[in-house]
Amino acid sequence: MTTRRIRIIGGGLAGPEAALQAAKRGCQVDLYEMRPTRFTEAHQTADFAELVCSNSLKSESENTAPWLLKQEMRRAGSILLAEADATAVPAGHALAVDRIEFSKRVAARIADEPRINVHREEVTTLNENDGNTITILASGPLTSPALAAELQRLTGSEHLAFYDSISPIVDASTIDMSKVYFAARYDKGTADYINCPFTKEEYDRFLDALTTAEAVPTKAWEQLTTVGQVTNPGAPGLDSETWVSTEPTLSGEPEKLQYFEGCLPIEETARRGRDTLRFGPMKPVGLTDPKTGRWPYAVVQLRQENLRADSYNLVGFQNHLKYGEQNRVLKLIPGLENATFLRYGQIHRNTYIHAPSLLTETLQLKAHPGIMIAGQLSGVEGYTESIASGMLAGIYAAAIANCETPTPAPRLSANGSLTHYITHAETKKFQPANITFDLLPPLEEDLRKKIRDKKERHKLQCERALAAWDQWLDSGTR
Repeated sequence: MTTRRIRIIGGGLAGPEAALQAAKRGCQVDLYEMRPTRFTEAHQTADFAELVCSNSLKSESENTAPWLLKQEMRRAGSILLAEADATAVPAGHALAVDRIEFSKRVAARIADEPRINVHREEVTTLNENDGNTITILASGPLTSPALAAELQRLTGSEHLAFYDSISPIVDASTIDMSKVYFAARYDKGTADYINCPFTKEEYDRFLDALTTAEAVPTKAWEQLTTVGQVTNPGAPGLDSETWVSTEPTLSGEPEKLQYFEGCLPIEETARRGRDTLRFGPMKPVGLTDPKTGRWPYAVVQLRQENLRADSYNLVGFQNHLKYGEQNRVLKLIPGLENATFLRYGQIHRNTYIHAPSLLTETLQLKAHPGIMIAGQLSGVEGYTESIASGMLAGIYAAAIANCETPTPAPRLSANGSLTHYITHAETKKFQPANITFDLLPPLEEDLRKKIRDKKERHKLQCERALAAWDQWLDSGTR
């Protein structure tokens, strides 16, 4: 029988997963979500598990790092991932979902769980001295200013902030299908993506329009203040164009904006060189145009947005341009000349804590072990990673509530390696992380010397990870 209640703050991806995992283990859970009482600048609904950016949960190709993370989650009984599988839409090798149906199903799972009490109100205090409650803070990258200030008070630490973006969505009925084609890269898997092919002349015209288009002025809510200050302006991989001035800090020095390198606005990418987009989101490699029998000069891919297939999102086309400018520039994409855009690209500030200084491997604050941090606020990046973080937080919190000592996920696993990264990264270079094989321990030296093929190495890493994960689950974590 549990002796402590679990309070979870945040109804995005990590919070509901944590709540459902803890409730499944017999815990009484209070789940707080401030929407619709108070909205963030990026959310459009009050739904649980709203997917704000794209609708993709990344690759399902066997023996890839995202596949491994999801396989571990499935074996552990991740509830949100099960709902993602149930609402999947065609997306080639990726797991993409109908975001509306996904949110509905998550809400239904929460409503059907008698141990979860939902509170639609903003939380502004963390009550670190409440010994009867375990708190999981999963309020996400757009944590309200009051709660962010409370977290700063509690940790005595500055936050890091980067800027993340949202891709546009187009009405499928307004795409000129005579100018586009369905294809999978190198014809692998099903041809689920619509490809908009460019000639060199079309690409040059598009690039010129993109790089000269007017951006949205920085809003007051995007300005970095003492909550959300960047502490690593020299982070590797960021060039001078990534940084712009904002309001002064308390010291009087100008603050900086930090785009996340894994999700740069396309206009920022384009300014790094005329061919940068052709080696990034507009890469044509492996996408043979059936009309020419050749790869186009560049290509924009559209991914199905919902089960009805009546809308598509522009893959990798997050941007920070004014809506009128987006309408003008995006209609230079072949096939979208007369398109109707259901949503334009946006940009929003994402805040995350300095996890290496603050968190243990069981996601507890070192100074206040009754408070846990999960989701993107902890420094993981991506939908799947956020759900995984919430899953672990729910498991760990349930163990604590049941007067047990939580056992961290094994280092050899994808989940364990991701948590190990955010809690052990070099503090001066810490940035949010997706799951990659670079985070997993390498194979033993004799195997590395013996096996030169990278795919074979990754396969062995996956087998080793799943074996360690199963052993962890069998030890009582279930």
